[in-house]
Amino acid sequence: MFGLQGKTAVVIGGTGELCGVMAEGLAHAGCEVVLVGRIREKGEKKLERIAEFGGEGYFMPVDVTSTESMKKLLDQVVEKSGQVDILINGAGINAPTPFLDIPEDEFHRIIDTNLTAVFRSCQVFGKYFIENEVAASIINLGSMSGIVPLSRVFTYSATKAAVHNLSKNLAREWAEYSVRVNTLVPGFFPAEQNRKVLDESRVLDILRQTPMSRFGSPDDLIGATLLLASNRAGAFITGTEIVVDGGFNAMKI
Repeated sequence: MFGLQGKTAVVIGGTGELCGVMAEGLAHAGCEVVLVGRIREKGEKKLERIAEFGGEGYFMPVDVTSTESMKKLLDQVVEKSGQVDILINGAGINAPTPFLDIPEDEFHRIIDTNLTAVFRSCQVFGKYFIENEVAASIINLGSMSGIVPLSRVFTYSATKAAVHNLSKNLAREWAEYSVRVNTLVPGFFPAEQNRKVLDESRVLDILRQTPMSRFGSPDDLIGATLLLASNRAGAFITGTEIVVDGGFNAMKI
């Protein structure tokens, strides 16, 4: 049900901590993974880990703020791998600037990377999926801050809420083409983009409100990734938010 042999996944943000481990999980399931990011060295290190257990993959650079760069990425992957079946949008940036102090250039930079880049990739790859009749899965990385308003991450929170909405709209429009679009929502996972806002008081507050009393480990995302990626296990799942948060959201009900 969860095997992905013969499939190719493009993982945008695959050089990062969370998406890198998600890519490893896909490779373990037999999927060829394309790690997409800005820094080749980071991608190569993750590919070494994948190669250790016999997984297959390669690195591709992209500028997520450029439609032309996204189109070039798609063309290169199709030429090299023959087809794309799975798209993961996981690139993201954050800033802890208080709302009244957020400069417009920072606001627009985060919007462009976290939201507009997802729009670009879904538009470019979605057109490819539909025109080539690929029964595809798109997994967009959301955030707990896109569901529950959280302090210190205003712009990031706004972009992620929009990604959740974008995913639902695309799921509705593309279901007839067998293109599934879902949002994977990590709870609190220490990663590069949020360590700057995780001071001691915030950590204690998060753990008090998390029934499992711990932060997430990147491995915790693999099961949900495989469920959403597989056209067998996840065949009837589209337009949903899969929340992996140790029960944090349940405490907010």
